[in-house]
Amino acid sequence: MPTDVVADLRALGMRATTETLGAFLEAATKSRLSPVQTCERLVEIERCHRDARNLAARTKAATLGRFKTLDRFDWAHPRSINRDLYTRLLDLDFVEHGHNVLFRGQAGVGKTMLAQNLGLAALQKGFTVRFATAAAVLADLLKQESLPALERRLGRYVRADLLVLDEIGYLPCDSRSADLLYNLISRRHLERSTIITTNLAFKQWADVFPGAACVGALVDRFVQHCHVMDIDADSWRQKESLAAPPPSSRPRKPKRRS
Repeated sequence: MPTDVVADLRALGMRATTETLGAFLEAATKSRLSPVQTCERLVEIERCHRDARNLAARTKAATLGRFKTLDRFDWAHPRSINRDLYTRLLDLDFVEHGHNVLFRGQAGVGKTMLAQNLGLAALQKGFTVRFATAAAVLADLLKQESLPALERRLGRYVRADLLVLDEIGYLPCDSRSADLLYNLISRRHLERSTIITTNLAFKQWADVFPGAACVGALVDRFVQHCHVMDIDADSWRQKESLAAPPPSSRPRKPKRRS
């Protein structure tokens, strides 16, 4: 292995591993690649490694969590779902144009899973993504003790190309929470995309933020350019629970002998 050359390449800032660079240079020597071909391949190797590191960093920052991939989603389970719309959303044109997406349906029908998979697709295409429950985002903002601290924390959610706010409507919030959510949606309005999952119709959002005057304006901004995907289905989790054999009928694991 030409270790001196590899060390020099690493010292110049190449992020490909020592093993990768060494193996390539040995192969390039044996294949008698021209200097131009060698440089082209080195650039390609470095670009792939940087893209992989960038994706890993953005994926970590996105906090998507663990979720099932699309190949495990049963499209035949819902009574009604717009699969064609979801297929179009996977092209991510809505992110390019700063449009929003709403997944609406009762608990357990796959809203979060579908939103997370859109987030994953966006990451793979080079966008920045941030995923969190609406309650977690609002709690994070509410605990900031000064206006500068609040502005810095708001920026974390405003700057993401795609923000996924999960589970609006599951927990009631006060008027200050409504004001913060309105502030967040307004700053992203027409500039960056937001996905919201909820079990409520828009007219019921006022019940989540009782007494908040900004709810109407919040909804108005969010729906201006919004793709609404309603999912009419019974809970998939309940279906899996009912299909599972009772504990008494499940095979017992053999005891280990001491």
